[in-house]
Amino acid sequence: MATSGKRIKNEAQYEALIEKGYNKQKSARIANTPDVGEKGGKAKNYEDRTKSDLYQQAKEIGISGRSKMDKSELINALRDN
Repeated sequence: MATSGKRIKNEAQYEALIEKGYNKQKSARIANTPDVGEKGGKAKNYEDRTKSDLYQQAKEIGISGRSKMDKSELINALRDN
């Protein structure tokens, strides 16, 4: 567990993501997702969401500078994170 004392819910997935080249923060976020490994319905495309919805998701993820981003910048930031 190389995440500064924070607990990883799915260690195997975390390590696999690190090996694939994901950074530690993104790997931990994915491995700690409550529904990790479950498949469900398809999410709306980012382009079909409102700027407010995108902003809220960026806030939950912790993307910095989000308040100054327009819709396309929020989409790019969410895709890159």
